[in-house]
Amino acid sequence: MESPGSEAPRSTPPPHETQPAPEPKKLKMSTTTTSDDEDTGTATGTTKKQRYKRRKIAIFFAYCGVGYQGMQKNPGAKTIESDLEEALFHSGAVSEQDRNNPKRYDWARSARTDKGVSAVGQVVSGRFYIDPPGLVERLNSNLSPQIRIFGYKRTTASFNAKKFCDRRRYVYLIPAFALDPSSHPDRESVLASLGSENELVKCLECSERGRKVVGLMGKRNFEAEALSSESGVTSNCRKAMEESNGKGESKVDLENVDKDKSNSESFEEPNVLDENGYSEIGIETVIAAQNMGTFSSVNEEEKGAKGSRFSYGEKEMERFNRILKYYVGTHNFHNFTTRTKAEDPAARRFIISFNANTTVMVDGIEFVKCEVVGQSFMLHQIRKMIGVAVAIMRNCAPEALIEKALQKDVNINVPTAPEVGLYLEECFFSSYNKKWKDSHEELSMKAYEQEAEEFKMKHIYSHIASTEHKEGAVALWLHSLNHRNYPDLRVVDNEDAGNNLSVEVEEMAE
Repeated sequence: MESPGSEAPRSTPPPHETQPAPEPKKLKMSTTTTSDDEDTGTATGTTKKQRYKRRKIAIFFAYCGVGYQGMQKNPGAKTIESDLEEALFHSGAVSEQDRNNPKRYDWARSARTDKGVSAVGQVVSGRFYIDPPGLVERLNSNLSPQIRIFGYKRTTASFNAKKFCDRRRYVYLIPAFALDPSSHPDRESVLASLGSENELVKCLECSERGRKVVGLMGKRNFEAEALSSESGVTSNCRKAMEESNGKGESKVDLENVDKDKSNSESFEEPNVLDENGYSEIGIETVIAAQNMGTFSSVNEEEKGAKGSRFSYGEKEMERFNRILKYYVGTHNFHNFTTRTKAEDPAARRFIISFNANTTVMVDGIEFVKCEVVGQSFMLHQIRKMIGVAVAIMRNCAPEALIEKALQKDVNINVPTAPEVGLYLEECFFSSYNKKWKDSHEELSMKAYEQEAEEFKMKHIYSHIASTEHKEGAVALWLHSLNHRNYPDLRVVDNEDAGNNLSVEVEEMAE
């Protein structure tokens, strides 16, 4: 029998008390310097070796693409990604066992830029060791000056730089002279003017290099190779060009030039002169251009070559923007890329905006800034869109060509602008930022705008301008924009073209 009082008295529950409201959840900041599972000191005062936890982050950086074979890692090629992975390892962000195995740390990139293409707002994501402090400094110390890490931000565990990127903005800097129909006319017109009163002096030094040579177009060191027998140019013609450059007169021995050209295996057609001293090739080019509504002629080209007064004013801007607007919306861009068929769903892309409203002056060259925003882009797509737009501005093709090229059942060959003027300006994560604004930092370039602008001017813009000064990348390319290399530029005028306009003209080697 239990004794009284053996059972503990039941306590009366206290009256309901108001619980304090929980504190708002703090944002996960990129400035974290200590990890949750870091070992602390023991009771004896000794401290164990620190261990850090991997964190999912988004890294913001820029690079100048010269000398690199694009962003994506490719065995045997020098790429931005391969250099960055090595820097992450040497900086302690990636362990030895995860080295060269990006899947182990959830590697993802926002954009895959092509060979020679630069970036100002590139973003990659992954699970990295961000402690101890100073990761950004360590990364930059292990990278070439061509690659600059701006910073990183903590993200959700499921974040993926590619999947969560809503849209990308690219910029193509095109020299203003490229939009002038009188500047750097096609090769045949330049050759036709040699020895005449209407000699195109301005382009003598680059007319022959602009000829389409298989395997050379788009590469460097044109002068030594493209001025060889590959392009049917002789030492006599080359010497005459040098003598006539800047003097307005020529000492070309036309008979010797014709003889030497006839001995060249790669020369496609003889340069037959008429009674006025013009080649039949040059006359055909001018006539074809006039039939398309252009005002080009040898006399007007000569006038423009000696001192063109072309400027990118309101009228030119309005016309160029009208041309670029054809690309806006959802279209089938199979003619603006390579290796993608019209039936492939990947050929359909959505362009949000495309305009050219501003100009910048870099090292004495005026550039038109063409900005295009889209969800995603295919290989060479932007460069081909620029190529067609420039051809139309130079009156080499009608505006209707773009509408034709965007049709699914039409196959045509379009020009590709040089890679040097293209760069990725920014990647956007609007949906992610809206969903996680209360718990995570905004993923944007706002915090790095000043650094990005300095890098852009020092490395990207200066490279674009110096390449044009030294190698004339765009000037050389302009000479290939003719119907000899691209018969499809006037395909809209051909009533017998039908729906299948496949052309067996080899595309420019990239």
